[in-house]
Amino acid sequence: MSEPHALLDERVVIVTGAGRGLGRAEAFEVAGQGARVVVNDMDGDEAAAVVKEIEAGGGEAIADVGDVADWDHAQALIKLPVERWGRLDGVVNNAGILRDRMIFNMGEDEWDAVINVHLKGHFCMSRWACAYWRDQAKACGGVAYGRIVNTASEALFGSPGQPNYASAKAGIVALTGSIARGMERYGVAANAICPRALTRMTEQLNGFDDLGPEKVAPLVAYLLSPAASHINNRTFIVYGRMITLLAPMAEQQRWDADADWTPGLVASTLAGLQS
Repeated sequence: MSEPHALLDERVVIVTGAGRGLGRAEAFEVAGQGARVVVNDMDGDEAAAVVKEIEAGGGEAIADVGDVADWDHAQALIKLPVERWGRLDGVVNNAGILRDRMIFNMGEDEWDAVINVHLKGHFCMSRWACAYWRDQAKACGGVAYGRIVNTASEALFGSPGQPNYASAKAGIVALTGSIARGMERYGVAANAICPRALTRMTEQLNGFDDLGPEKVAPLVAYLLSPAASHINNRTFIVYGRMITLLAPMAEQQRWDADADWTPGLVASTLAGLQS
């Protein structure tokens, strides 16, 4: 299955939410690039089917069934490839759900479910992976090798009808930055993608050939590889044949007053701002 001179030869990668959609495409891509893959999904049959297909193509994979937002399961999942293959090189955090509703109709359970799976799931997996890589770096007296690719979304800009999802995805970008800055000294890089792809959550849509998840997966494989060692704390929009690098959050404009701010002075100063 792997290509000659593959990007990920001998690497070991966990892909979460890999039973269908984007995660499945990512699992196939990293396996095709030479990696051994842990295929995580809540659906055991789907995870097993992906493993079987990878193995049929000459790759090596094992399945994991469980919730990545569960603290103990995430810890066990990080240990799984280390116990099986003696290492862990990358984590692709992809697992997610949708519970779309306008803010005035959203229930607490719908908010909590999405924040839990997306944001807490990314945190739990990243937390245990980073602990492993930090220990590896300390043991060797140098740096380890670690890659995290997180799955954000353009919803982070504030998509209507998705207050839970938009908040989770914005949080994932901030989490990525925190990981990238904190773990760089240990040899770990963290980046995020905002994919436009038909996934398990959106696959009922038809007529969007450019949104095939397999068109997103090559960027993910590259970001996991040694070839991308110069890329850290970046967020990319990716779909079809397009990759866009998002600018980091930064100050846009500054106002300095000659006196202490009053509501009237604020009003006159910001009068020209457009929504």
